Amino acid sequence: MARAPALSGEIELLPEPDTLDGYPSPRLTERLYGQAAAEQGFLDAFHSGRLHHGWIVTGPPGIGKATLAYRIARFLLAGESERDMFGGSLDVDRATSAARLVASLAHPELLVLRRPYDFKTKKLKSEITIDEVRRLKVFLAMSAGEGWRVVIVDPLDELNANAANALLKSLEEPPKRTVFLLVTSAPDRLLPTIRSRCRTLPCAPLADEDLRKAVAQALNAAEDAGANAALPAGEEWQTLSRLAEGSVRRFLMLHTAKGLDLHRKLDGLVSSLPRIDWLAVHAIGDELGSQAAEAKYELFFDLLLGRLTRLIRTAATGEGDHSEIELARRIVAQDQLAAWAQLWETTVTEKASTETYNLDRKSLILLTFQRIVQASRGATPA
Repeated sequence: MARAPALSGEIELLPEPDTLDGYPSPRLTERLYGQAAAEQGFLDAFHSGRLHHGWIVTGPPGIGKATLAYRIARFLLAGESERDMFGGSLDVDRATSAARLVASLAHPELLVLRRPYDFKTKKLKSEITIDEVRRLKVFLAMSAGEGWRVVIVDPLDELNANAANALLKSLEEPPKRTVFLLVTSAPDRLLPTIRSRCRTLPCAPLADEDLRKAVAQALNAAEDAGANAALPAGEEWQTLSRLAEGSVRRFLMLHTAKGLDLHRKLDGLVSSLPRIDWLAVHAIGDELGSQAAEAKYELFFDLLLGRLTRLIRTAATGEGDHSEIELARRIVAQDQLAAWAQLWETTVTEKASTETYNLDRKSLILLTFQRIVQASRGATPA
């Protein structure tokens, strides 16, 4: 949550994109785990003296891409004496002026572009608009000192078409000592002209030990805020870790939003395909259809899209656990792989439209399962 002036003159907390309620936002996360290779890749470029101006920070959701972007921003905006004296890490003391200003989004040489808050609907907008990117022109026009300037776009794939084209103009003629950090989980959906002007900084899903450390850090920070959450252990850890697939964000969502129960319901529906229990689908729609179920609704589609991804991958490669291979053989014909991939894309697009136009969430859930059933029976989803 970010603090902003309320119209009444009081201070109110506004929701931030890419932040789970009760947990620190990426810019406030103390340590980054599991991304040593990405950090080293940026450090090597920095110490070469030929630092590229545009970086696309890629990887699955929830693995630390935005946290890495803010670490890079702190590193570039800090003075030489405030950085790691041996040049081996991006660490900057949190007590430094640069670190404090980045944490509060108040640094004059840092601009963060993300989905804005709509005071009329009292919700975050569904995309990064052209009005947000126009701030970039003003920011870059300001005279800079001898240090660096940093622009973070998070996530890049939420720019609408006009905003993406406006960003491209700045990437084509970047001012000196300006670095763009463009965070995305879907690089293939970006404008080719943006990709061609940037270097890629790939981030990877976390291994189990790094995941354990990152989850413990998040839960400890949440405890400080009164959440009083304990680190799962034993079989519960193993199940959550397997479902999280190296994503800290997904792990925390599963852990705090009764995610295992939701996973079991979804798994039961998918495993029974091409048959479907429509009463169970309606029950899920009723459970997740209200605004009060926001976290569970987001988690449900995260789990569903992840399951579809694994199913398509297993059908294409023949690799996976026994139950997944059997399911893929039963419902995904080889000549229907493109249709299943299109189903995944359609689900993402329809979910975004539902948020943009405030459409009925239960209807989206029913329609999505109708398309999944059609695909599992060999028909092209409508």
